[in-house]
Amino acid sequence: MASPKLDINTSYKLLSGYSIPALGFGVYQTPASTTSACVTHALRTGYRHIDSARVYRNEQPCADAIRTTSLPPVPPKAMGYDATKNSIASSLSQTGLEYIDLYLVHAPYGGKEARRGTWRALVEAKERGEVRSLGVSNYGVHHLEELEGFIRELERERGGKKGSGGEISVGQWELHPWLTRPDIVGWCKSRGVVVEAYCPLVRNQRAGDEKLRALAKKHGKSTAQVLIRWSLQMGWVPLPKSENEGRITENAGVYNFELSEEEMEDLKTDRYEPCSWDPTTSHE
Repeated sequence: MASPKLDINTSYKLLSGYSIPALGFGVYQTPASTTSACVTHALRTGYRHIDSARVYRNEQPCADAIRTTSLPPVPPKAMGYDATKNSIASSLSQTGLEYIDLYLVHAPYGGKEARRGTWRALVEAKERGEVRSLGVSNYGVHHLEELEGFIRELERERGGKKGSGGEISVGQWELHPWLTRPDIVGWCKSRGVVVEAYCPLVRNQRAGDEKLRALAKKHGKSTAQVLIRWSLQMGWVPLPKSENEGRITENAGVYNFELSEEEMEDLKTDRYEPCSWDPTTSHE
């Protein structure tokens, strides 16, 4: 699991043909008034992957800070063909971007037909050059397999051309040592889908964990840095967030140490303890 070659410029090739930086910067719940400054500092620190969303209401300040990378998912209430088309158009209009690098479906809510319509709208947006890569967030394995079916249906409608139904380049979930989701991660790995990890710092709820504190002391790092490094060595794309410039810089300082295979395994648990919502369990 350990990868000594990781650095701030590490990226992964997506099924779409584009690449995604291995370390991202999250702006969930960051006030619009401070988002631009936070993102600007993150970019100066070396981050090249900004994770925003329409429901965060801070797309515009993100775009003010950078015009080349953005990640606004389809909001849970904007599912369906027409709603998704409008959501994409609104994102492009509001941010002033010519295209969006990666567009994710925020959650699998809305029902099967809404999910099918949303995917069709995303594929069409990609064909128009408005979006470069597609993905999903918070999908359970049953949602992912359903989506594979939609992709095959769309390919058949388009004469059977491989890839004409789109591809799942990225999947995003809450992931950390207390929520590893081996079923979902395994599904993605078998298909070449890059896995993003939100809440990689568990919202600081595990800062007092004895094993985590021991590793931080051993390596001379903060508990947050250990968790980010753990996520990176798992092969995921962690999305730590902070509004504090010092911590933004500190969270990127994870490339001068490495966790051993034993330390990686010892920190990992088989628990199911999300600190956020979990739409993967939805069966609507």
